[in-house]
Parts: sequence; structure tokens; C-alpha cells
Amino acid sequence: MRPLEPFVLEHGFDMGKKTSSDLLKQIESGYSLPLLSPVAMRLVEIALDESCSAEDLAALIERDPSLAVRVLKLANSAFFRTRQPTTSLKQAVVKLGYQRLRIMALSLSLRDTFPMGKIGALDYKQFWHTTLYRALIAKSLASHLRNCYPEEAFVAGLIMEIGLLILFDLRIKGDTEAPPIKLEPMEELLTWERDRYGIDHRKVGEAALKCWRFPNIIVQCQLFYGQDALSQDAPLLAKIYELSREFSRLISKESAGFHTLFKEAERVLGLHRDVINDILLTTFDQVQDIADNLNVEVNKERDLMEIMEEANRALSQISEKISEYREITSQVSLPSFDSLDKRVDIVEHTLQAVAHEIRNPLLAVGGFARKLATSLDTASKGGEYVRIILEEALRLEKALNEMTRKDT
Repeated sequence: MRPLEPFVLEHGFDMGKKTSSDLLKQIESGYSLPLLSPVAMRLVEIALDESCSAEDLAALIERDPSLAVRVLKLANSAFFRTRQPTTSLKQAVVKLGYQRLRIMALSLSLRDTFPMGKIGALDYKQFWHTTLYRALIAKSLASHLRNCYPEEAFVAGLIMEIGLLILFDLRIKGDTEAPPIKLEPMEELLTWERDRYGIDHRKVGEAALKCWRFPNIIVQCQLFYGQDALSQDAPLLAKIYELSREFSRLISKESAGFHTLFKEAERVLGLHRDVINDILLTTFDQVQDIADNLNVEVNKERDLMEIMEEANRALSQISEKISEYREITSQVSLPSFDSLDKRVDIVEHTLQAVAHEIRNPLLAVGGFARKLATSLDTASKGGEYVRIILEEALRLEKALNEMTRKDT
């Protein structure tokens, strides 16, 4: 980042005394923001020029050897599945498209600008690990919807919390009393930032993305988070990112619940649980290629085990509910339907409601385990674990079916 000392000397006050308004003005003017690659910034300009050719873009990218190598690598990655390999920058430009190349170049440059490792209260490695998964999940979600570009969703997922890195450098890093910074729970983090610094990282991110000339649809998403991002009036891209944020929490052991996420995806985007299973597996198929391209460290096997742990925990909760169900039905002598007259429907509805509460999450976990079993080596640790999960899911499905047949 640009050094802060000249700004301090010129204006006669230090960063600790700056107001949130001062800070936003500083960011909007570009002062103290990361210096992005000149080639990436030039790509933003000429990609909008209709007279610009693929040769022009390829020639510009060649000026930055590191960017050229990574653009070629990205064009040949699982992110863009094609039968024929891409061997030239011109082919890569055509395959990626002008606008896609523009935001990809900006994202690559932005990632390169910030460090890795742990500095003070912030673990940059964990930050990029989390945001990479969010980006890939967002891309897969968008690919199943209309009116949303998958690559745009990917970039939104990757840079949506970029304001945290900027706020950290400008304010938090010098705060010796700041606790370890975690992205989740998001609402708690934003509240803490506002209370302590008078501004949150989403406002900082909005100002920074405007300065960097990111597409307005991505900038707008900075204004939505939590339930507001899932509301009917929220932009589609904001909904996609919010769901990707929730699903990424499966990997960090901070999930609101395995089945709850599937329900939200169906409620907000109309996506069936089978589609969500495909999205999660696609994410793991692509994560290593993209991580290498962005210089982000991931351990795919470990992260996949975290999701399986979440699925296993969900099964344990389901097993407890089935046990409670069995205990209640074994101890209570229910009257026959014939003797209940008008109360027949009430009793039957109650029994079916309890079964429904159990069956839906059971189908979600079971479906995920079946899908995952087809993609893992049965001899691997992951393959063995998913086999155990699948067997338990099948056992619980059988137990539930037997109880509902008996009771109805």
C-alpha cells in the first residue's frame, strides 16, 4: 500500500483521529489503496473499447509475464472446461471473453497485492482460503440460474470482503488491543468494526471497488449481507454470494446446520438439493487449479473431511430425534382413528409433521453422501468415511420408514 506518513504530515493529524468520513474520502481518492498492476488497470480501460481486438489484449498481457502465464493456466484449468488446450494468449482472450478477462485480471492483481501468512490480528492465509471457496460456490450457484454470469459471481465471491484487508491495514493493524479477526459471524464482525472504528469493512470495500472501477453490480453487493441479502428485493448476485458465504461455513465448522443451508438455497434460488450436491462437488473439483493460479494454499482432502464431519453431525442429530420419536410412540397408547371422529386429521397431521421434520434433513445428508461416494476412491480415508456416513443414513431412512408405516 502507499505509505501513510505523507498524508499524515500534509493534513496534520494521525490515522487514529481520522473520522470515518475522512477515511472514505481518502479511499475514494485512491490514496493508501493497494497499487494494482498497471497492465490490469489498462485492461479495464481497453476491454471496454469496442474497437479493441483480441490481438490488442494479448499484446498488453504479454507485458506482464506473470499475468500472461496465469491467464494461460486459468484458460486451461477446470474452471473453463474445454476439449482443446489453449496454447496462445490470443486463444485465451477469446475463450475468457473481454469482460471476463477484465475482472479476472483485476482479481489476480488484487490477490497479488496483499500478503499471505498471519500478521497481527489477521490471518491472510485463512482469509483467502475462505474467500476462494465462496467464489467457487458462487460461480457454481450462478451457473444454474438465468440472468447471472458465473465468472462475475466468482469475482464477487473472491473480493466481497476485500474491505477487511484495507481496514486492517489502515486501522486494525495498529490497534494493539484488537482480538484475532474472523470473518464469521459476519454480523458480529461488522458491529465490532463500527463500534471501535466508526466504520465497517463493507463500507470501505464499497469505496475501494468504486475507485478500482469494478462493475457496479459487484459494488452494490457490498450493501447487502445477512437476511437482507436473502430478501426478495436484494440483487440476485447478493443472494448468490450470501448463500455461498453460508455454505463455505461448512468447511470452517461454523455452519448454521447442514439441512438448513439446503432449505435456504431452495427457498431463495429454487435449487433442489441434488443441484446443491453437484455444486459442492464441482467446487472441490475446481478448487486446486484455481488455488494454484491465485497462489492460495488449500488442502482439499482436509476441507472435504470438514464437510463430511458436518454431515455426520447432522446424522447424529437425526438419530437422536428418531430415538425420541420411538420413545414417545412406544410409551403413549394412541387411540384408534375410528374413535377420534374429527380429530383423526389432527393426529395424522402431527405424526406426518414429525416424520417430515426428520425425513427432509435425512434425505439431504443421504443424497450428499451418495453423490460424494461416486467421486471418491473407496480405498481412501475419505472414501471409507463417506461409506460409514452412507450406511448410517440408509439405516436411519429404513428406521424412519418402518415407524411411519406402523404409525399411519
